[in-house]
Amino acid sequence: MEVAAAEACAVSAVQPTRENLLPRFGTVGGRRLSGRADLYRIETVIEKPTPTEAEQKLIVSGLRAGHYLCFFGMHVLTPAVMEILGRLHKAAAGGWTLSTALAELARGEQYLALEQPGRRYDVGARYGLLAAQLALALSGQDRSEVLSQLVELLAARG
Repeated sequence: MEVAAAEACAVSAVQPTRENLLPRFGTVGGRRLSGRADLYRIETVIEKPTPTEAEQKLIVSGLRAGHYLCFFGMHVLTPAVMEILGRLHKAAAGGWTLSTALAELARGEQYLALEQPGRRYDVGARYGLLAAQLALALSGQDRSEVLSQLVELLAARG
């Protein structure tokens, strides 16, 4: 949020991701901003690209070979994104994604990607939402209470 406020633009969190995982994520191409190792100006957005498509359109200088910048699931969006989404919704019922709108945004104004550490959780995968909730609960101040409840659940199934 700090970067979005300072730069007055939309910002999405990204992580360098291995090529074999591209079918799971929206992916961006662009260039690193000078003076910041973790900040990129987004030029291209493609939802779940093939490895060939990524190699042709999404190479980012400075990343390890076979790695691309993929969305992390956190976005700070501007009103322009909402206008684009509204227009896309009216034009094509169901034929668009958030990545479609973000690609259009990148063509029209500054849109940045901020590299963020951490682990992704695929809430669309079987037990993905549960894993995400458990990870969040286990990293919080109530960790011992959560662990106690988990142990009780496991013991009851015993």
